[in-house]
Amino acid sequence: MTKIKLCGIKSEDDIKVINEVLPDYIGFVFAEKSKRYISFDTANTLKSKLDNRVKAVGVFVNEDIENIAYLVKNKIIDIVQLHGNEDESYINTLKTKINVPIIYAYQIKSKADIKSVKNDTDFILLDAGAGCGETFDEALLEGFDNEYFLAGGLSIDNIKEKIIKLYPFGVDVSSGIETEGKKDAAKIRKFVSLVREVDNDR
Repeated sequence: MTKIKLCGIKSEDDIKVINEVLPDYIGFVFAEKSKRYISFDTANTLKSKLDNRVKAVGVFVNEDIENIAYLVKNKIIDIVQLHGNEDESYINTLKTKINVPIIYAYQIKSKADIKSVKNDTDFILLDAGAGCGETFDEALLEGFDNEYFLAGGLSIDNIKEKIIKLYPFGVDVSSGIETEGKKDAAKIRKFVSLVREVDNDR
């Protein structure tokens, strides 16, 4: 089954729909420059209302490691996603402080970017850009056989075709389930059901 991650969750209304459709993961964005940024307190409130079958991922850009450790320790997040230019030493230090899976996000713009992908975290995520809502050139993935989350420009219009073509381990969507910058319950339901349809058709 293709794993589903719905990212940029900000409100209790979002959580209600999520508890109805039960994706595998949701993402809380803690990068202050993002329009989907939420505070630790807001995330704590939302997590307390989240069905425990859904894992909460904290999305960070070059964050202070102690802040990440705080969120993990207080069970506000279950998984860490690194979206900046965190290096090997940062990741190794982080691993000494937390005992939850780490997703490392790579921006894919060229074949060289694909070659730079390492396997020193639990999961990798391939994105066209940091929340830019665009897809990347699928030809770049030729011969790439690691498991990965596919992100960037996914929507109800292209998700089935992407899964059939690329067989990702998981899919990660944010702007594709929004209308005018807010999460759209109908799009969330449709997106999740389309991913599951592809899996059932197989």
